[in-house]
Amino acid sequence: MPLASLAVSCPCPVVDETWTARADALDWGRIEADLNAAGNALVGPLLTADDCAALTALYPQDAPFRSRVVMARHGFGKGEYKYFAYPLPAPIAGLRGALYERLAPIANRWNDRLGVSVRYPADHAAFLDRGRAAGQTRPTPLLLKYGVGDYNCLHQDLYGETVFPLQAAILLSEPGRDFRGGDFVLTEQRPRQQSRAEVVPLRQGWAVIFAVSHRPTQGARGTLRVTHRHGVSRLLAGERFTTGIIFHDAP
Repeated sequence: MPLASLAVSCPCPVVDETWTARADALDWGRIEADLNAAGNALVGPLLTADDCAALTALYPQDAPFRSRVVMARHGFGKGEYKYFAYPLPAPIAGLRGALYERLAPIANRWNDRLGVSVRYPADHAAFLDRGRAAGQTRPTPLLLKYGVGDYNCLHQDLYGETVFPLQAAILLSEPGRDFRGGDFVLTEQRPRQQSRAEVVPLRQGWAVIFAVSHRPTQGARGTLRVTHRHGVSRLLAGERFTTGIIFHDAP
């Protein structure tokens, strides 16, 4: 059945057993340890090859999306992406809710270490309600398309006042078969130190969960606030599709 016919209603996410089971199958102890140590964690597979193909096939359509962004017009890089409209395709909505429920406790522990008073509710629908009260009503999950020579500059996905500090990106194409180059790149900037870059070895259907902008880490004199950015290196051949799951909505 096409994913377009599997959409769920907006804006409250539906977390059905399929996506809950896939999230439950992940090693959350290891994921939290990786997030604490490096600000990112490789997880998966979250989507099958058929899931990836069905999501990729949505890109030429208009109905699933609310807007299209050509990166070069805004100085974001080269390539383009589309923001999904509500209702989201079921895999995106399902994973958005299921992953959020498991990441919220980690986010709360991060804020506690950073001395930030904000706490995140256990349920994603309640978090979206908080954002709507602040005027954030536009969905932020997106589908990105890269061709030869395209890249994405280092950036942070911050929208509005209500921001969840973790997000996920799922690779829909297979490296080596569908494209070459186009690595997912993360940078870490610790206070008074030079930036450190890391390349995440994604495969089709696998995800990287990573810090949106900041995370805590232990320094010699207490907790440090580390700054993160992410991007994609230049694509050398083929075509690359990725879906991004951002848990807060935009104004």
